This record gives sequence, C-alpha cells and structure tokens, in this order.
Amino acid sequence: MAERVTSTMGEKVEHLRTRRAQSLAMGGDEGLRKHRESGRLPVRERIDLLLEPESWFELGALALPEHRTDRDIPGDAVVTGYGLLDGRRIAVIGIDASVVAGTTAPVSMRKQGRLIEQAQRFGVPLVLLCDADGGRMPDVSGWRFSGLPLDFTRFLKSPPGLPPVPRAAAVLGPSYGDSALHASTAHFVVMVRTGSVALSGPSVVESAIGERLTDAELGGPQPAAETGNVHMVVDTEREALDAVAAFLSYLPSSAERPAPVGPPREPGRPPEQLAELVPLGARAGYDMRQVLDAIADDASILPWGDGWGPSLLTALARIRGRPVGLVANQPVVRAGALDPAALAKERAFVDLCDTFGVPLVFLHDVPGLMIGTQAERGGILRCYEQVVSRIAEARVPKVGVVLRKAYGGGHFAMGGRPTRPDFLYAWPSAELGFMAPDTGVRTVHRRLLERALAEQGSGARDQLVEELTREWRSEAEPWEAAAHLSLDDIIEPAATRDVVATSIEIAWGERPRSGRWE
Repeated sequence: MAERVTSTMGEKVEHLRTRRAQSLAMGGDEGLRKHRESGRLPVRERIDLLLEPESWFELGALALPEHRTDRDIPGDAVVTGYGLLDGRRIAVIGIDASVVAGTTAPVSMRKQGRLIEQAQRFGVPLVLLCDADGGRMPDVSGWRFSGLPLDFTRFLKSPPGLPPVPRAAAVLGPSYGDSALHASTAHFVVMVRTGSVALSGPSVVESAIGERLTDAELGGPQPAAETGNVHMVVDTEREALDAVAAFLSYLPSSAERPAPVGPPREPGRPPEQLAELVPLGARAGYDMRQVLDAIADDASILPWGDGWGPSLLTALARIRGRPVGLVANQPVVRAGALDPAALAKERAFVDLCDTFGVPLVFLHDVPGLMIGTQAERGGILRCYEQVVSRIAEARVPKVGVVLRKAYGGGHFAMGGRPTRPDFLYAWPSAELGFMAPDTGVRTVHRRLLERALAEQGSGARDQLVEELTREWRSEAEPWEAAAHLSLDDIIEPAATRDVVATSIEIAWGERPRSGRWE
C-alpha cells in the first residue's frame, strides 16, 4: 500500500486505524470461510479462548511480507503478543492458516523469533499455536532459504545465561515445517484429533520419495503420540487450549522461580484402598492410575505422553497443593517392563521437572528392562545410561516407593539407590533384586536343574525349582534391605501419600524452591 501524504495528526491517526483494521482481517471473508469449513477456528478466536478477556497486547500487527503480491497477507500470516492466563503474563505465537495456509516467510520468522527472544529475556512462558503448511514460495526458495532470520541458539532453547521458560504448543491443524519445529521445542504438546505434525507435508513426501500418505498417516494423533511428538491428544480446540493452561499451572514462569502452589485437596481415592488396589502376586495385573489417584490431590493429575512408551506413566500432579512429577510403572502394559521408548520418555520428563523445580516421585513396580533383539536395536543400553545419569543429576527432591517388585536395571532406572534419591521406601509387599525369582533361579541354577532332571526326572527338578524360588523370594523381601539401610523405611500402603509429602518438604530444606542451586 502506497503511503499517502497527510497534513494533520488526526489524519495520521485515522490512517493508523485503517491499517490496524486491515491487520485484523486475517484471510478475509473467503479465507475465513474456507478455514471454518475445515473445522478450525481463526487464530484470533483461539487467542481469545486461551487468554483472560481484554488482556491481549499485540506486537507486530502491521508486519507485511517482503515479497509483496496483490493479495493481502496481514501480519505476514502470524499473530504475536502477550496476554494474561490465570493472572500470569504469557507470550503467544499464533499461526494464521486462514491466509496463504499459514506458510512461513522471512518477516513472519523474524516476528516469531523476536517474540521468542523477548519471552526468554523477560522470563515469560511461551505458547505456540501451530497450524501451518511449511515454507512459502518464492519467499524461501533458492538463496533466500540460506538467509532466513533463524537463530537456533534462541529459537530452539534459552541461550546461555538465561533461565529456561516453559513452552507449550497446541497442534490445531496440519503443522509442517516451521510449526513442526515449534512443536519439537515445546515441553508440552497437545494435538486435536484432526491435526498432524511432521517435518514435511504429504505433498512434499510424495514428490521427494514417492510415498503417498494422508496427513493422519504421516503425522496424525496415533503416530505422533507413539513417537513422543505430542504428549496429549484431545477432541476439540477448546480442550487443547485448556490443556495448555493446565500444563502451565504446574510450572513457574521461568526456571529461576518457584513452581506455583495451589490449594491442597484430598486425594481422588481414599489412601486406605491402596493395600487392596495392588495384588500380592508379582504377575497379577492392575492399573497404576488407580494408585496415582490415591496419592495425588483430587483432579490434579495431568498425563504427559501416555501414548509414548506406555509401560511407564508420567504425569504432573499435586500433593497437598504442591506440584510434583509422578513416574510410575504400568503393570497392565508388558508388566511394566521398560523399553527404549519408555526410558526416553522418562528422561525427557525428569529433565522437564528438574529444569522447572518440580519434585519427582517414583513408584516402582518393574520387572526390569526389556531384553532381546528389538530392545537392543532400539538402543536400550544408551537410553538406560541416559536416564539413570539424568536422574542422578537432578537437584529437585526425589522420593521413591517400591510397591511390589523392583528388579535389575529397571529398579535403578526408576530412581533406585545409585541414582541418589533423597528418600527410598518400600511397602511390605516389595521384592528387590537383580533378577525376578523365576528367571533368576533358572539362570543362576541352570546346571543344577539340568542335573536334577537327568538324574531324578522332571518331578525332582520341579521340586528343586520350587525350593530355590522360595529361598530367592525370601532374600528379595524388603526386611534385610531396610536392616542394611538400602531402604530408608518400610511403610504401610495407606501412609504413602503422607510419607511422600513430608519427605519432599524435608528434602527441599534450605535449597531454593526453584530447585536450582546458586
């Protein structure tokens, strides 16, 4: 738009208002109509749903693309600014897919990068509303791509010297290229079931390698959840934005501040039920979510990555109003054994909690690490080393409780003694050791059992297995571990919530409540 000559301040202000009105048009009537017909909300309605009324403070509204055409592209297809969420200031980047499919160009990238840099410098949480179809042509073609204003020292993470700020992303439509990169930087990613996220979209994939895929097949809810690209899948955009708000409610505005405390509540399930919820037989299945309900405050559990490595549950929650990170084996999925995906998820979650000063609570019921060719080819050794190292390095309070079984490397990967937990407890039903009794007896005493079979027959061998297993289980009981201080105490199941809460209070001691030593 060519500048016109104005002679009075009033005319200049009127010209400003005209330009501001144009910046609010987004994709115009036709673009917004098509966008709504796809089942998606316009970006400004999304922002209104997320933030407190009348709190929006926009920056960069008058931005326009470097490569101008006859088509208006308000804000260069991205909306950026600040607003209030639960009384706290947050920064918001919302991709406007109602115009040029939300594609990225140099100005929109510069606009996003500037807000990210500000959020990091000001210590403000960052929310990313993803809905874009990758790079815009010809704006990023040829030599222009190399010169894009993208600084990975700031775009992907907080630069040295600045404490990290929480990042949450909502995938609200097909999200490729820049939007996918945003999601990859977030500590929490929620996706609507009609969304998708991938490095490149189906059209690029087909052109490049000849693979024909739909959005859902490439990066829809199932593949995205199973790979850990998203941590939660919901039905509607409103639910997605509510999930973003819930996630941020557990975390401080930046890593140098304490995590916010909410009003304490009673647990969702009476703690007295814990002894009945967990069966004594090591092979009997039960849903660990019921145990979490009896330990955490009512309606406070926010699952994180349920579709990724599902033999391990990770969730943010509150105990007596204080945020905690729950890490628990899930016996109904492969008996709770830890595979590479579960270990990778655990490491990422431990890192999240330690970064933002959220205490960690480990609930052990683990038969061990997955073994075999699939686990080895999945890199289980590397994943195991990384998770135990990260747990050991964590400075937030760490409290562990062995509910039923904790064997081998699985025990250590759940915050066992070598990872330096502040407190480690067990129920009377706990079993500990380097290997489960059934497997251990057949492994350690293999030759003895073979000799019994050869000399006395299968009946004698089976009787010997039973005797050795009984002896093995006796040594696996928690009493000697407590006697030698490998455990801090053996507790009644009903006391778990109170013991964990008190232990966290003691473990904080005089350390900064952000969990970070000066």
